[in-house]
Amino acid sequence: MSSSEEKGPLPVTPEKEVPPPQFTHGGDAINQHRDQEDFWTRNGLNLKSFQRRGDGASMDSLDRTMKTRHLHMIAIGGSIGAGFFVGSGKALATGGPATLLIDFSIIGIMMFNTVYALGELAVMFPVSGGFYTYSTRFIDPSWGFAMGWNYVMQWSIVLPLELTVCGITIQYWTKDVNVAVWITVFMFAIIIVNVFGTLGYAEEEFWSSVLKLGATVVFMIIAVVLVCGGGPEGSAYDEYSGGKLWQDPGAFANGFRGFCSVFVTAAFSFSGTELVGLAAAEARNPVKSLPGAIKQVFWRITLFYILGLTFIGLLVRHDDDRLLGGDNPYINVDASPFVLVGLDANLRGYDSFMNVIILVSVLSIGVSSVYGGSRTLTALSQQGYAPKIFSYIDRSGRPLISVLFVCAFGPLAYVNLSTSGVVVFDWLLALSGLAALFTWGSICLAHIRFRKAWARQGHTLDEIPFKAAGGVYGSYLGLILVILVLIAQLFVAICPVGGGFNDVEGFFKSYLALPVVIVFWIGGFIWKRTGWLRTDQIDVDTGRRELPWDEINEYREKLAQMPAWKRVLHTVFV
Repeated sequence: MSSSEEKGPLPVTPEKEVPPPQFTHGGDAINQHRDQEDFWTRNGLNLKSFQRRGDGASMDSLDRTMKTRHLHMIAIGGSIGAGFFVGSGKALATGGPATLLIDFSIIGIMMFNTVYALGELAVMFPVSGGFYTYSTRFIDPSWGFAMGWNYVMQWSIVLPLELTVCGITIQYWTKDVNVAVWITVFMFAIIIVNVFGTLGYAEEEFWSSVLKLGATVVFMIIAVVLVCGGGPEGSAYDEYSGGKLWQDPGAFANGFRGFCSVFVTAAFSFSGTELVGLAAAEARNPVKSLPGAIKQVFWRITLFYILGLTFIGLLVRHDDDRLLGGDNPYINVDASPFVLVGLDANLRGYDSFMNVIILVSVLSIGVSSVYGGSRTLTALSQQGYAPKIFSYIDRSGRPLISVLFVCAFGPLAYVNLSTSGVVVFDWLLALSGLAALFTWGSICLAHIRFRKAWARQGHTLDEIPFKAAGGVYGSYLGLILVILVLIAQLFVAICPVGGGFNDVEGFFKSYLALPVVIVFWIGGFIWKRTGWLRTDQIDVDTGRRELPWDEINEYREKLAQMPAWKRVLHTVFV
């Protein structure tokens, strides 16, 4: 049955409910409109490009120049930055190598199922601008409001944090220049990339991901040699060590409290993995390019997080005093275990090489924060969840006012230069630390409710062109893991790693994201006066993408003829 066939009358919606986002597939028209513009306007390089686009300025007016190679590299290496390269030092010192591996693996399983669920929804419903629309459509419009603003807030706060890391990273080589100068330079660089809109973001993420991927592969090759005792004579790795550090000083640190506390670092490190679903809406042909990109997330989780951190646990002692700087990964990049390995191995220049990778990674997240925050804010505006001024899209396809809004948070990085800067940044970290977990949980819940409504209204799984690898059970697992991680962090917020009980300030620094989300949820309910959607109120037909079923069925027949092992390979990994 074609997905474009009529399924009967649409389900009845609640009396006061805002209609679900009206998704359309206007990629070809938008690309044609873009091609009609001259080179300078098309690429945002003249004053004319800043004028409002004359096609209604809907989310379908966004630029659609992203290619398959962009999506694949965004899925593999996009948004991997200080949380992974530097924050892993904090996680190792707090929980030990076994906790580091276990907690990151648990978050990896969560992300695997979350991104696949997102892929299934994104192929069916071409959402431009935000995952919150799935919450609005399949869960509760008020919760969608909360998730949209939570996502905007998350990326708006991440921008000044990453700018600060950029400035501090430069101090690894020279401290003669004030950090404020470097913050200004990198802020200007992020603005320049965003001048080129979607293509600027896509190309920057592609090449930075290539660099991060290459550096990680190089690190793992070096790590194998060092673990086997092939390091330079007189270095810490000139004899075979194997799993020695798992025995002395041990595999775990700080007991159950240490185990629970590493989850928030792991969650922050994985933040941005979901951006591949957001970026897909600005691809020329997401039906073809998105499924392949989603499957690259497995390699992202395995290569970067699992293998990379396994070697870190084999090479760096968790009681190394130098890791203590990782307590605030936005202040001391010298605490990166990737840098410490190079120093301990007496590999000249390797520490500087890894700091260059960290610098590029952090700058990449700064660009991603502007991209993710601005697209979501524009979508919120066009659905009536934010002031209409943020719906402005210019002739080169940039959500101009939303980009300026997110960039306006960048100067908060200068606050860190004052004596009270650390206090301010602690609270900014508190706001952003757990924010991603609510986004991921909402994606899983939206997928569960979509599948339930899909079946209730007489549809079959064969009508879904790209299905999540774990099906609805994978989304249940992802949602359960999100809830367990939130419970674990609640425990740490009450009972910190240092022992005893937290005071009120310490509690909210660890768990501020929850009350903020609740405030957003209440605000959304007051604004829209809508509540939880019943299954028969969920609309699964409006705006469903027209799909090339001949190609899809041909691929399915080809897949069915493959051996079982090859089917699994193509379904999950290729």
